[in-house]
Amino acid sequence: MFVLKSLLGKMWGNPANPELMQIPAGQLYLVRPNSIKGSRECIFQDAVATIRRTGVEYQYQLVITRAYEEGEEQLLEEDAETDDERVFLIDQALEFRFGTLDGDATCAWRDLSGDDGDLWEFVSSKKFLRSHEEATDAELEALKFNEKSAEPTPPLAPLETVEDKLSSLSVADDPFKDVPVLHRAKAELYLFDLETDVFVIQEKEVNADLASNGEYDTWIIVRHNSTPFISAPIDAEMNPRFDMANHAFMFTFRETEGLPGMTWCLRFDEEVFSEWKDRFTIFMWEGKNRMSYAKAKADEQRYIQEAYEDVEMAEPDEDETRPESEDEEEDASTNEEDEYHSDSEESDADAFDRGSKNQQLAVGYKNDMSFVARGDMIGVFAHQDDKLRFRTAIDKVKNMEGKTFSPRKMMLHNQDGDMLLLDPSNQNSVYRMDLEYGKVVDEWKVSDSVDVNNIIPDSKYAQMNPQQTFIGHSHNGLFRIDPRVSGNKLVESQFKQYATKNDFSAATTTESGKLAVASNKGDIRLFDQIGKNAKTALPALGDPIIGVDVSADGRWLVATCKTYLLLIDTLIGDGRYKGSLGFDRSFPADSKPIPRRLQLKPEHVAYMEDPVSFTPARFNTGVNEAEKTIIVLTSSGNFRRLKQGRTDDYQIKQYDSRVVADNFKFGADKNIIVALEHNVVMANKKELAKPTRSSLAPRASISTPAKKLRQSHSDVVNSPY
Repeated sequence: MFVLKSLLGKMWGNPANPELMQIPAGQLYLVRPNSIKGSRECIFQDAVATIRRTGVEYQYQLVITRAYEEGEEQLLEEDAETDDERVFLIDQALEFRFGTLDGDATCAWRDLSGDDGDLWEFVSSKKFLRSHEEATDAELEALKFNEKSAEPTPPLAPLETVEDKLSSLSVADDPFKDVPVLHRAKAELYLFDLETDVFVIQEKEVNADLASNGEYDTWIIVRHNSTPFISAPIDAEMNPRFDMANHAFMFTFRETEGLPGMTWCLRFDEEVFSEWKDRFTIFMWEGKNRMSYAKAKADEQRYIQEAYEDVEMAEPDEDETRPESEDEEEDASTNEEDEYHSDSEESDADAFDRGSKNQQLAVGYKNDMSFVARGDMIGVFAHQDDKLRFRTAIDKVKNMEGKTFSPRKMMLHNQDGDMLLLDPSNQNSVYRMDLEYGKVVDEWKVSDSVDVNNIIPDSKYAQMNPQQTFIGHSHNGLFRIDPRVSGNKLVESQFKQYATKNDFSAATTTESGKLAVASNKGDIRLFDQIGKNAKTALPALGDPIIGVDVSADGRWLVATCKTYLLLIDTLIGDGRYKGSLGFDRSFPADSKPIPRRLQLKPEHVAYMEDPVSFTPARFNTGVNEAEKTIIVLTSSGNFRRLKQGRTDDYQIKQYDSRVVADNFKFGADKNIIVALEHNVVMANKKELAKPTRSSLAPRASISTPAKKLRQSHSDVVNSPY
């Protein structure tokens, strides 16, 4: 009992450890007193008994596992079917009873799948605690089961069940009883059931605590009375989402990497929901920014709070997600497994296949080609008949001194005739590869002291023209690069450097050359031209921004963080400069734009084995074409509906390997070039599907703790709650 109590305390401190206690040696018997086959059958001669957590409070498993002597397991034939484990959900229906057999402790329970009176029995073999090789013949004979002298299995006693004992222990031993609670609210607790696609109620009333684990380190602790259900740090990994209409907060808790997370929902009364939401948002912001929320300006606070005010919207219309015809549906499905095909020498394709993993993707605007960087090689692919055809591999990218390097950035330039490359070992230069010859022909030294962390075109469609200049940025500086000037290529008159480390991470340009720059701190700056101060500075939510894109006219901006997107309307809605864009004028202090936070719904994340990790989002592109779609991580959002506030309107597609990069084919909104780790495909937008169990986890064997609760919880409610 004392051992179990100690282990339960450790369980809450280390939720990744599923085992609570273990009996390392024993035998498992099946007792059938009314069977003609015999009243007692040994199932496992050597076995281990373990009490294992399931991930749901009050739910535990008794697991009996067959034990092998050293070398015994290897003697089994490889194709032999073995059943080396018996699993029992601990429940009152098992009617546990305890006793002794020839001095050894026993535990017996009902065989719910057997005949009336059938029992499972585990006999603990801890009598001698030494090797059987040291035993005498008399000692071994004494251990044999003698039916005449055996004590009968004791009847069911009016004692607490094992489940009751576990529950009472965890209630009495609250590991968080001394943790400072910063805010508390009553709520209903639900768990999303993967099998039925509905939320199953767990408790009618829990305390949803926001508790301090140190300065700027806040945890969410959900308890029923003094028993914790969940304890998790507040961060973006929990995929938090507020449903304003239903006064609910949903999040995903992943106990172990590689396993699907559990999606929980807290539903509050209307009068307490708003305050709990505000406090959660404040603590999350403080944790990410490592500073007091009180130091943020009033307009920044408003921006931060509104970023989390998602609105529950309807699912996409079936008409918009259904292929236009059966023929199109068949054609779309054939693209899913298309790999690159070689129309050139087979040795080129083989060489590219033997390279490392794909790392970057560049899609051509003029020549209908795509380029994929893999180590020090670049694969060239043609777009033909809505498919990719492998053309050739540029092997061993070398600098002007003949040293090979793996590009960390590549950008098509000068009507897709050149490829500009950055070498990780030379931070101050840009290399120009002539794609006609497939070799580096120029090194442009940018600066002696300023690093070039990233390069982007002068304007959104600059690569379609014989444009020579382009834009670069360091961690805290923006500058134009002109390869035609003598000496260093940085244009000093168009160089804006900040005194502090802004940690710039991504940049993009509009069709007219306006500039948006984002940072790893999470803030975004909008410039009307390079070399001057930003016209608009949007506050940081605290998550690093890994990519940023803007519509051609500059009206809409999408920034990508690891687990969500921010969609921002740059149109100034009131004040002196009403009708202007944030690139040209500053927003009034009291009316900064409302960021729309786009993320996968937490119940969809529950199906995914791996945590959410977006690739940089992009608008579909095309001169004089309105943007219709945003693509990210091979999920697609209807941009028209997003502008209307339909933040849950997206389709998705699962691949067998990690998506490295993706982008639209130029001038098309239905074709998506997808670079996987070892493959490159052209996907059709019609292949994307509504996020469901089958589309998100079609190959996974879904098991869910919620389905085991049906015997004890009958209150299953319709989605969403």
